[in-house]
Amino acid sequence: MTPTAEPSTATQRPRLDHLVLWVADPAASAVFYEDALAAQPLRLAEFTAGEAPFPSVRLNDETILDLMPHTMAPRTEVFPGARTGSGHPLNHFCVALTGAEFDALATRLERLGAPVSGTGRGSFGARGAATRSFYFGDPDGNVIEARHYDEEPDAGDSSGAAGA
Repeated sequence: MTPTAEPSTATQRPRLDHLVLWVADPAASAVFYEDALAAQPLRLAEFTAGEAPFPSVRLNDETILDLMPHTMAPRTEVFPGARTGSGHPLNHFCVALTGAEFDALATRLERLGAPVSGTGRGSFGARGAATRSFYFGDPDGNVIEARHYDEEPDAGDSSGAAGA
């Protein structure tokens, strides 16, 4: 019997598939993420019709946000210790944009009246130090960081999700 070779840790590159956010009104949250981040709603009609337990929004080809109603918290207690974490929002998540996308997001958030922090510079993330970043809140108090890594506000394409 020949042992199976373990893949090299250099080739084991997990990708973020989805995040689950606790929200009071999943349909309203889907609209917010569509308006703020141009995220594509998924299963919204099915959720509204009672055919899906929650909707999602697509951030990019590989990553979605599940918009889970608080009423589903008891269903998430599927492993020991889950009870203490179910129903609590995460600290924040971060999206990486190009400089032009970053500026456009700031403009959309101002139009939406979303709370926004001041702009920071040089915060560390998945690709090193960001050129600029800011934080904003969704209607449920979840915090999102937006950043870009470009040298100039409109230079190059560095879109995709990044963790902070």
